[in-house]
Amino acid sequence: MLSPFISGRLNQRVFWREVFTVKALLMGWAVLIFSIPLAGLAETADGLEEPSGPVILTVSGNVGLTNVGGEAQFDRAMLEALPQHEFDTTTPWTEASNHYRGPLMRDLLARLNAESDTVHVAALNGYEAEIPVSDFEEYDVILALEKDEKAIPIREYGPLWVLYPFDEDEALLSEKIRFRAVWQVMHIDVR
Repeated sequence: MLSPFISGRLNQRVFWREVFTVKALLMGWAVLIFSIPLAGLAETADGLEEPSGPVILTVSGNVGLTNVGGEAQFDRAMLEALPQHEFDTTTPWTEASNHYRGPLMRDLLARLNAESDTVHVAALNGYEAEIPVSDFEEYDVILALEKDEKAIPIREYGPLWVLYPFDEDEALLSEKIRFRAVWQVMHIDVR
């Protein structure tokens, strides 16, 4: 085979075709290499990762970040990945002071870019409550995942509990606030 560098019209065409082919291949590889990292960024910028374990919380309504069917679904690991807040408190339903841990409700709503004055919380047992978002700004209300460093079983108000720090302010001992401390939480609708 003659080298494309040998003068002649046919060889010049072969040469330039090979140059453009190599150039096109290099451009394709460059686009591919620079696109791969951006694919991961698009998922975190536009939505949440999908849960890999059993879903224990669904948040719907006026949320800016979703991951499944226009809702934000969380497994336990996803909730544990949020900044955690802890406090010791007694409650009207438990016998002694216990140590509780979980994300602040205001942090959960901020993570989802939620905009609302009220959330509607539904429990596994059918109980529902309307909670003003101002409660989450005024008090360190958590979505409790743990009680005394253990996952909260369903029979002990788990797996998730909207929990107020009752011992920090006497105003939290009112009946109105007690009705907002929803246990066995499964769904939050941001309204």
